Amino acid sequence: MNRNRLLLMVAALLLIAFSWWGVITARTGLVVRSLKPEGVPMLYLAPRNAEKIPGVLIAHGYAGSKQLMLGYAHVLAHAGYAVMLWDFDSHGANAKPLERGSLQQNLDVAYAAILEQPEVDSSRLALLGHSMGSGAVMSAGIRDVNRFAATVAVSPTGANVTPLAPRNMQLQAGSWEGRFVANAQRLLVAAGGENNNFGQGRGRELVIIPNAEHITILFRDASHQAAKNWLNATFGVQRSSNYVDYRMVWYFLHLLAWLALLGAVAPVITSPSTPDKLKVHQVRSWGGLLAAPFVASGVLAFLSRGGNIGSLGGLLVGGAVSIWFGAAGLVWLAVMFRLPRPTVRTVGLGVALFIVLWVAFGAMAQVVWLQWWLIPARLKLFPLMSLACFPWFLASGVAQQGVGVGRRILWWLGQSVILVGGFIFVLYLLPELGFIYLLLPLFPLVMGIFSYAASLFEEPWSYAIGSALLFGWILAAAFPLAS
Repeated sequence: MNRNRLLLMVAALLLIAFSWWGVITARTGLVVRSLKPEGVPMLYLAPRNAEKIPGVLIAHGYAGSKQLMLGYAHVLAHAGYAVMLWDFDSHGANAKPLERGSLQQNLDVAYAAILEQPEVDSSRLALLGHSMGSGAVMSAGIRDVNRFAATVAVSPTGANVTPLAPRNMQLQAGSWEGRFVANAQRLLVAAGGENNNFGQGRGRELVIIPNAEHITILFRDASHQAAKNWLNATFGVQRSSNYVDYRMVWYFLHLLAWLALLGAVAPVITSPSTPDKLKVHQVRSWGGLLAAPFVASGVLAFLSRGGNIGSLGGLLVGGAVSIWFGAAGLVWLAVMFRLPRPTVRTVGLGVALFIVLWVAFGAMAQVVWLQWWLIPARLKLFPLMSLACFPWFLASGVAQQGVGVGRRILWWLGQSVILVGGFIFVLYLLPELGFIYLLLPLFPLVMGIFSYAASLFEEPWSYAIGSALLFGWILAAAFPLAS
């Protein structure tokens, strides 16, 4: 290993350690408890040594988890609130099937659990929820109008709100999620319009978070602070807090540091006995990529005739995504009509690539934004998701083998455009998979990580094995379990 690579490796390791320090110190001064009443996984945060403080129940959205809402939890806990987060049925670490009434049942369990915490003043409680969770908290605030003093609905869905229920309701939506902005505006009108009458529970407010869409709004300080200020006004809390949640910044620095470390080490472990590069005509490569989304979308449309397309493979929506990748990858490979042979070495390198990417992407995600550890019900789906996605990444590896930096960037752009356009076509054919629309901005980012890995592991099988295993894990971790 030359001097530059050694320096890069040392710098990456230091940045990894520094990032973990940043995430760990975010909990300074807080008590954190993991609970599982009635089988519902929960996480509780509160200021250390606090007594009789307001409590807040925080509900995640569809395909989310309690980790995804930790930004609000940290800001509120540092500001003097006790917060309880949980995984809805079939989400995160909760293996119970999602059924009619499950959301309210889970919320009721969380309500009972927060009352048992010694720091909480049971007479001062509030609700906060995102997307699907917003509907749950608004419904709870309407059902038990005197139980909760305030409700914050982020990216709100629907509920039968009135000028009196729920009490003191704040609505938030990102400026880039137009449908939810329009929905929030309709809810505000139904709730009686903006009002500062907190004493009678008629407080109403709509906050538009600039430059935010359905997912990024969860990590925006403007959203966190707006929720905190609304609860402060409701409860008359005067305690000030300057805490800003930078944990996602530390997460991305941690991810970049691991990718840099991979870049420093990969040339050393891949250079010996590198196999001859397989040359594939660029017309075939691009032709296969362009044809792939049409066939894959058609496959999903055909399968939808046989039943619920949204629950294929044991995951809600996620199984359909994996089948699309598999069908598209097979078409891409068939058009290129070239396939290198795997070796024991290339398979081993692929597994090693997966391990590094798994740590880089998920080790910190578990405590920052994603339920990364797979419960048994998800772990058994992981191989199926990875196998289904494997053809796409093998075709991508073959197409990119031996290309320079410029063409590799072009391949990243091409794959990103094809994925976004292909899934838009899927939504046109199968609108019941509409949740995919919210994931489209993530495809370029994920494909960028995989393209970088392809540049380090020139052998297609190594790249395909590592990438497919990671992508399969992401699908198994993120999407709700099918009942």
